[in-house]
Amino acid sequence: MTDTASTGPVMGTVHHLNDHRPTPTEPAAGPVVSLVKDPDTDPTTPATPPVRRVSRAVRTARALRTAATHNRTRAGARAAVRHSLYIAGGAGVVARRTWQGRTVAVHHQMRAAAVAAGNQELAAEWQEKADRFRTDRHRRRMELISGVPQMARSAAIGVAGTEGALLLLGACMAIRSHNVHDVIAPTLAAIDAVRALCWFVSIAWGPALAFALLAGLSHLWRAGQQQQTAPAWARPATSGMDDVPVTPSAVVKALSDLGISSLRKAIKEMADGAAGMLGPITLAGCGVEVDVTLPSGVSTEEVLGKRRKVAENLSRHEHELHMTLPPAPRTVRMWIADSGALDQPIGPSPLVTDPDATADMHRGRAPWGVDLRGDAVLVSLWQKHMLITGLSNQGKTASLRALALWLALDARVEFRIADLKGVGDWQMFDGIATILIQGPTDDHVIETTEMIEDGVTEMAERIALMRELTAKGWSQDKILADRRFNPLVFLVDEAQVAYGSGAQETVVTEKGTVRKGAPFGGSRSDSRYFQAVKKIHDQGRAVNVTTWEGTQDPTNENLPKRSREGNHIRASLVLGTESQARMAVGDSAVDAGAAPHKLRQGLDKGTLVVAGDGVKLAPGQPSVTARTHYIGPEDAAAIAERAKALRAGAGAATGSQAPVREVDHLTDVSAVLGSEERMKSDEVRQHLAQRWPEVYKSWSASDLVQALKPFGAEPRKYNGNQMISRARLMAAIETRADETENAG
Repeated sequence: MTDTASTGPVMGTVHHLNDHRPTPTEPAAGPVVSLVKDPDTDPTTPATPPVRRVSRAVRTARALRTAATHNRTRAGARAAVRHSLYIAGGAGVVARRTWQGRTVAVHHQMRAAAVAAGNQELAAEWQEKADRFRTDRHRRRMELISGVPQMARSAAIGVAGTEGALLLLGACMAIRSHNVHDVIAPTLAAIDAVRALCWFVSIAWGPALAFALLAGLSHLWRAGQQQQTAPAWARPATSGMDDVPVTPSAVVKALSDLGISSLRKAIKEMADGAAGMLGPITLAGCGVEVDVTLPSGVSTEEVLGKRRKVAENLSRHEHELHMTLPPAPRTVRMWIADSGALDQPIGPSPLVTDPDATADMHRGRAPWGVDLRGDAVLVSLWQKHMLITGLSNQGKTASLRALALWLALDARVEFRIADLKGVGDWQMFDGIATILIQGPTDDHVIETTEMIEDGVTEMAERIALMRELTAKGWSQDKILADRRFNPLVFLVDEAQVAYGSGAQETVVTEKGTVRKGAPFGGSRSDSRYFQAVKKIHDQGRAVNVTTWEGTQDPTNENLPKRSREGNHIRASLVLGTESQARMAVGDSAVDAGAAPHKLRQGLDKGTLVVAGDGVKLAPGQPSVTARTHYIGPEDAAAIAERAKALRAGAGAATGSQAPVREVDHLTDVSAVLGSEERMKSDEVRQHLAQRWPEVYKSWSASDLVQALKPFGAEPRKYNGNQMISRARLMAAIETRADETENAG
């Protein structure tokens, strides 16, 4: 009997291997016990799902898709496209170079560029070069044409002469051997040599042709690879810092690919290849600088808004391209850094490297860092209110402290400092600042507010004193040189704590009731802190009372508009948005290219965008990007100790009521000059004030002139500066000595 199994319903009886049913001729047997479970009858056995078989076509399609999308396949396809286009593009490059070398195309381009730049003399020079090139080319062609018959005549003469020589040689051989056939033996040998040469050429022709073809393709590939004729997606991604040179063609190509249709069309229509758009590409520090004059119909705002795309088209990161607006109309000034140059550290601060460094707030400038060109950024702090802002932990306190440390070396400057962070960043000023508040609580905000309000009171007293001295006929310079008008700097770090504080004064009325008074902090108009800062902004500069504020994450809530716009120097570290950048450095600076929001958080620590009149700027340039010197806590403490020692010496000299020596102005000036042949009169006055402040600290320029004029040693102009001559000073001292001796 045969058992049949099926997965679906069938006609007839289905027998299983574990069933034993009796046949009619077979006697009935007892029950059969099986140790194997029947999957069809056992309810505990899970049903097996049917297996779907995938067709061969689907499997083939999947395999082909996997192979086509595999990384190796993609890399191979990119390599094939890249190298093929290198060869094709290289052929175009070589053809263009050949055409330019044999024609006056380059001369015409340079002449058109000179005409576009308005340089008629240079245009005439290029026209003269083009005419001379045409004349020389015509002469060479005529010499070649006229030389063909001469070359044919020379070839015929050469063949005849060679054959004559061979026959003469054969005649000599025939005479010697007495065999007349030897006459043509040299000629036959020459024919055999030519035949052997032809055989060799026929054998070597194939390999030589293949080698020449390979060399030609290699040359074309190299030319295409140097000019990057393959598309960007086909070129390999490089992780190194390859410095792609900035050439005129690269700048024009970067502008053409910006996606500005009017700009691309104008560049395409320019006969000189758009060379007339570009000024000279000059070296500028760790990069290059070029001015781009945009064609009519293209605004500078359109180009400034595509800074990232311009940088990428020039194979640079966004932070390696800085664009500003120079005075010329329709012009964008581009500074393009060398790849990776801005990631290199700058040198230490001069305050660290020069232990004898001094400061003069009135005439000196603080060394703050270097600009993108690598030039020193020097800041004038005389009668300047200052604001530094940025995101947290980006170097705001260190940048602000670097200026304060330099200014601390001027013993005339008084500091009153409030550190509303309170973690010890300003601890080294303990002993320098007359007031040092450290802490973030409301009590510290109250102390800070009262400190600023005391400054308002002192400012009012100075204004009243200035009016009194002016009425007596004192000049402005003499008034400000008086010690009663010594510079007074109110420095508040983390000022957003004060602007955001809810501390309020408590007022007890005559009836004994308690009510809330004006808030100490806050950004509203009734804030005592805000009102005090605003008053100093309005009038403090005139009497040498200034405020410095450092704050985080500028908004209208933690940095009111009237407060931030009252500062002469506005500097910003990295910020998150353009709106914050406008609050930090002003709308005009951002519209002209200042972009603190484009700095890299964490990577550009200590890099500031500075706007205002405290930093020397190029004409038409509203801001400068400065990489500040970092002065660590240990170096800051050492500089502070030097400042304390300097101030202690100045205080001891000032505290003496009577001079311990007889004042001799000629001798004092001679001691200051030392071995110098000449010195600026301002420098002489500064050194005199440092050595003998009890006598010369309040002196003005006119006082020095009046003191030296009777002896004929007064300052005179030399190279445009008022200079004191050592020779004339020594002559005056000798003359005075002679007069004294004769009088005696």
